Amino acid sequence: MARAGKWGLAAVLAVVLSGATAAETVTVFAAASLKTALDSLKPEAEAATGQELRLVYAGSSALARQIEQGAPADIFISANVEWMDHLQERGRVEAAQSVDLLGNSLVLIGREAEPDLHLGDAARFGEGRIAMGLTKAVPAGIYGRAALERLGLWEPLKARVVETDNVRAALALVARGEARYGIVYASDAVAEPKVQVLLSFPEDSHRPIVYPAARLTQNGAATFAFLQSEAAWAQFAAQGFLRIEARP
Repeated sequence: MARAGKWGLAAVLAVVLSGATAAETVTVFAAASLKTALDSLKPEAEAATGQELRLVYAGSSALARQIEQGAPADIFISANVEWMDHLQERGRVEAAQSVDLLGNSLVLIGREAEPDLHLGDAARFGEGRIAMGLTKAVPAGIYGRAALERLGLWEPLKARVVETDNVRAALALVARGEARYGIVYASDAVAEPKVQVLLSFPEDSHRPIVYPAARLTQNGAATFAFLQSEAAWAQFAAQGFLRIEARP
């Protein structure tokens, strides 16, 4: 899927805000793993654009289906490319209004350190449940299952997997002690002080983690530009997200 390059924030804001009064509210549908970063960015984005942000979080699959059915979103940020492509194929997203915004990495988390844990040996996982997003719909779950399969761990561990509607729900299960392990993004681990990273999954164990963003309405143009700015990137980086180069 071809995506547009990044625009300069000042230039875009000048075009968007000149000659017309901006609508008061911009609705952003965003993958649940973005909650901490976007909540932190909200005041700065509102000050820069003069618009109020309404942030709606859920699994990328649920948000994409809502948009497909006509939900009134101005911007969509998915945690994987496939759900953005799904909307483009159905005429809900224009390729020219879509960019690859962020990257991420996949980690195994727990509440306590386990120095004997090893991704090459399922027997070292001991007892306890493993929380992760829905493995056929939620991006973090899809990436997580792919990684476990690649490492030969899915078959011996799948009976212990608890699937959740989004990655933050998996994170919460571990934080509350209701699951021993969780497979989440590195940014999720940064956001929750009650968990720690036990292991990082090799990059080649799953497809690259890419967060594409799309402007769905003209009303979202100023905020869409702000999300691509260096000011926004500073917040994303602080939360553990990765910078990626736009793909052709």
